[in-house]
Amino acid sequence: MSEQSAIDPDDVAAIQGQLNRRPRGIDSIGHRCPCGNPDVVTTEPRLPDGTPFPTTFYLTCPRAASRIGTLEGNGVMKQMQDRLATDEDLAAAYRAAHERYLEARAEVGRRAGLEVPEIDGISAGGMPDRVKCLHVLAGQSLAMGRGVNPLGDEVLDALGDWWSMGPCVERPSD
Repeated sequence: MSEQSAIDPDDVAAIQGQLNRRPRGIDSIGHRCPCGNPDVVTTEPRLPDGTPFPTTFYLTCPRAASRIGTLEGNGVMKQMQDRLATDEDLAAAYRAAHERYLEARAEVGRRAGLEVPEIDGISAGGMPDRVKCLHVLAGQSLAMGRGVNPLGDEVLDALGDWWSMGPCVERPSD
């Protein structure tokens, strides 16, 4: 996490509990689950150890991640990939989501004073031509809002209310 970040220590503790490790390179909380915990962190494009990190919107909720893993295991990525090849409007919207992702990452990089030429033009999740990680697509839809990434929105629709059983981890202040 950059030293200039003003992330609530309770959020950092919740994220650490979700990931089972200390979070790295947090810029901000990208989205909050209805339970109150972060479920997406906006991550700097270069981790503190110098590693380029293209996944700007990192899904942290283990319940949502598990449900997404089930979708991936059930062939949803291939179905989406097949649709990208035949639906020009969907492909155009997915390319636009890729551009928005790159713009958001560039802004995070500017805030952090980071340049990461190694990942210029590379977003995440397979965008703009492939579907290779539904977690990334859902993270973008949560962080940037519905209507930005049509496939991310579809993933969210398929997840259901992953938070309905209560928080995935308890916050220290609870």
